[in-house]
Amino acid sequence: MLPNIKKITHRRENISAALLFDNFESPSFSSFAEKEAGYLKEKMASENEWTVFKQPLVFFFHKAKEGKAAWLQAESARQAGSKFYDVLKTEKITSLQIIGSSKNELTLPFLEGLLLSAYSFSKYKKEKDNYAPAEIFVLDDRVDEKKITELETLTSAVFCARNLVNEPLSYLTASRFSEEMEKMGHEAGFSVEIFNRKKIESLRMGGLLAVNKGSIDPPTFNVLEWKPENARNKKPLVLVGKGVVYDTGGLSLKPTAKSMDYMKSDMAGGAVVAAVLYAVAKNKLPLHIIGLVPATDNRPDGNAYVPGDVITMFDGTTVEIKNTDAEGRLLLADALSYAKKYNPELVLDIATLTGSAEIITGTQAFVGMGNSNENLLRLKKTGEDVYERMVEVPLWEEFAKPLQSTVADLNNLGVREAQTSIAGKFLEHFTDYPWLHLDIAGVAFLQEKDFYRPAGGTGFGIRLLYHFLKKFN
Repeated sequence: MLPNIKKITHRRENISAALLFDNFESPSFSSFAEKEAGYLKEKMASENEWTVFKQPLVFFFHKAKEGKAAWLQAESARQAGSKFYDVLKTEKITSLQIIGSSKNELTLPFLEGLLLSAYSFSKYKKEKDNYAPAEIFVLDDRVDEKKITELETLTSAVFCARNLVNEPLSYLTASRFSEEMEKMGHEAGFSVEIFNRKKIESLRMGGLLAVNKGSIDPPTFNVLEWKPENARNKKPLVLVGKGVVYDTGGLSLKPTAKSMDYMKSDMAGGAVVAAVLYAVAKNKLPLHIIGLVPATDNRPDGNAYVPGDVITMFDGTTVEIKNTDAEGRLLLADALSYAKKYNPELVLDIATLTGSAEIITGTQAFVGMGNSNENLLRLKKTGEDVYERMVEVPLWEEFAKPLQSTVADLNNLGVREAQTSIAGKFLEHFTDYPWLHLDIAGVAFLQEKDFYRPAGGTGFGIRLLYHFLKKFN
């Protein structure tokens, strides 16, 4: 539950506050005695953040760091908002105000960091951890009601994705995942069409069907669409998300510790796609956007697909299976081929695809690649703006060689070295349009809290794609 956020034109007395400023001349010290105000000004000369307790009130000060780029200033403000949230939670503060007087426009990112920190997943706990302030007042002439509403909607979308990623397989089967996306569509106003097993079989989506063979639960293929009458793009933008609701590795079984135990998060890409459609539709962006989410779990049943099998994909490509734990690319390949029917302007797929992506970036960035350099540059810039950063890797022709097979058109693994690029090269085979691939394996699920990114599902990629799409064309 998000706080009630209101714009104000004058500072309120007797309420906790965050003050965002550039220098010691700008903050107001009306709540402090003369000696206290003098002490605070001395602190400002050498420090950038500090908290003052005047029970029952709390005052948080954040000073912009001189010489930092605007996008780094914004991230410092988000992290400061997260720190302030932790103080508010400890002190159980219900009402606060944010007073922005910095020329660096810190108020909105500060509020964003605070709101994104107000998330918890307590569904399965007896003792709930659901603290959030009841009301927040915003005093900053450059922040209007429209921007606040947009941020609230985007935060809600992030929370939806976090909830989906945190749900265990005992609840979130592929069918239930589809139902949750239907609910999101009903609430936000986008359509959801769900293909059942029979429909998937009729379409001959061999990648999705192969991965599903070991499961007792049926697969789904989900088509999400937002098409407003005022859409400014004549050809749709297509988002493709990996929807593996649990990945054991199949018969190429993963180790349990530090590998399989959090594989409920392997559908994070699909959750991101659904959440982006939710935010886009709720905020009524004038864009025609389609989301494709193939969904199943990957289990080692007696009828599961095995290394050595040859499967036929949706587009007719035959693939030799070298490893059943390289399953995500099979689902995505079917969806990428299906996307051709829309004659898309651009396709972006997002997936927890390779462990090597996490080795490249750790928990700090996603790995990006694609065949559209202009859009890659735009994606990187947007990633800096929202601090969901990209490390680009190449798609050289040499990376296609390990995917050759003696018995089929391709194999699904390649070699260990450069695996993130090789996986991207596999996906590229199924595209004939401008395309970007986002590997979020290192950032979709965290073991420990990192400021406004919680332990568990993070919703990484939603803010990035929303703002990327918002600026499209």
